[in-house]
Amino acid sequence: MTSVPTPIPSRTQFVLEGIKHRILAGQLTPGQALVETELAAQYGVSKTPVREALKTLAGTGLVVMSQYKGVTVRTVDADMAREVYDVRLLLEPEALRRTVRRAASLDAALDALHRADAAADTAERSLANREFHRALYAPCGNPLLGRMLDEVRDQAALVSAVAWAADPSWQREAAEHRRILRLALEGDAEGAATALHAHIASFVRRAFPEAGTRGEDGPA
Repeated sequence: MTSVPTPIPSRTQFVLEGIKHRILAGQLTPGQALVETELAAQYGVSKTPVREALKTLAGTGLVVMSQYKGVTVRTVDADMAREVYDVRLLLEPEALRRTVRRAASLDAALDALHRADAAADTAERSLANREFHRALYAPCGNPLLGRMLDEVRDQAALVSAVAWAADPSWQREAAEHRRILRLALEGDAEGAATALHAHIASFVRRAFPEAGTRGEDGPA
């Protein structure tokens, strides 16, 4: 049987993944300017794939494009954290509740947990964390709900990376992840949704106490 060769990523994708990894690893810090010519030289490409990569990153909320300041890594503050986590608190527990009720496969979530435990740096851990959460909500049966949560995935990862740089609490969150997954695998939709809500709310409350979170009178 002939194996199918792995497609070579485009130059734009190569630059995109490289910049994203550096942002989530803290190598490119919030507020730092991203200069097209410098990035093109670093990645050995022309400015065109760099420009396209930055546009994509702006669309996901990791960088900000300004007419006056150019492109910078998005600054993480309490307001930004609250906005992102408000969305997650409103939507993510309900999506997980539906995933469990559908008895959808959670193998991808288990795999993401293992990759997070074996991660070599903050970027790998952040990406695995992001994939864990997506594996919980993506099989919910409502593609629109999944896409809405996808919209804030990169921003949530940036919040986590900044918070972990100040207080590396990922081990606590990993334990919470294991509990959420255990409840989901047991078919306890309400218990898993409640544990997920508490996990999301407690993280932003610890990392950005001045932000607060809405919906804390709900399941927690």
